[in-house]
Amino acid sequence: MEDSDEEIFDVAISSFSDAEFDAVVGNLEDIIMDDDFQLMQRTFMEKHYQAFDDSEENKLIYTCIFNEYICLVEKYIEEKLLERIPGFNMTAFIMSLQQHKDEIAGDIFDMLLTFTDFLAFKEMFLDYRAEKEGRSVDLSSGLVVTSLNKSSMSSS
Repeated sequence: MEDSDEEIFDVAISSFSDAEFDAVVGNLEDIIMDDDFQLMQRTFMEKHYQAFDDSEENKLIYTCIFNEYICLVEKYIEEKLLERIPGFNMTAFIMSLQQHKDEIAGDIFDMLLTFTDFLAFKEMFLDYRAEKEGRSVDLSSGLVVTSLNKSSMSSS
């Protein structure tokens, strides 16, 4: 009986179709762009951003914050996906994510990366801290708009 259970599990994981994957990613985009998710993430970052500094050394507290973030965000996303997609299986989705990683929009992939890549997570906090402290790079002063229409230039 145990062998057949393993076979069913293997089939469930491998049968995550392209259409199902696309449906999950579409819902995932909606979830992370939703104001409730943005507020939850901002509130969490606001609570912890001052613990992070831009040094090579990673403090022990970073691990605690990282684990808390993963639990909070992963639970939120899984609950929302289950509301939208009855029978959703996070394990199957994560396994299919490896096969489809080139098909995911950059911002979605970056956010998903913060769940598994500690350095991406730390970078997210360092960027947030820089923004809060007014140290983020403002590139708008370096932008110059030039008309490519020669007739408008010659009439001036």
